[in-house]
Amino acid sequence: QVQLVESGGGLVQPGGSLRLSCAASGSIVIINAMGWYRQAPGKERELVADTTSGGSTNYLDSVKGRFTISRDNAKNTVYLQMNSLKPEDTAVYFCNAKLLPGGWARWNDYWGQGTQVTVSS
Repeated sequence: QVQLVESGGGLVQPGGSLRLSCAASGSIVIINAMGWYRQAPGKERELVADTTSGGSTNYLDSVKGRFTISRDNAKNTVYLQMNSLKPEDTAVYFCNAKLLPGGWARWNDYWGQGTQVTVSS
């Protein structure tokens, strides 16, 4: 059973910081990439940041310089440090992982349940 468990969301004032974490568990052979998406009410889900096992990263333009994605391969965990938060960052944030599960020969995408981030004064 492969699961992604997220934590760290909450309510924060503009300019504040939050750190999201996502841990993958279960029968996993290898994780190729992990990342964060977000979806605001009435909007499409968008990629916020992701990182591969090789260390490459990709960020949404509007979060560059404010958000940092990092990964602990030994713990199968990805983090998103969010600084200088703005009301526009308010959304449900979803963890995503592309991984090879035990007993299978193809990459599968898995999603966390989502964690709410609200930035409001």
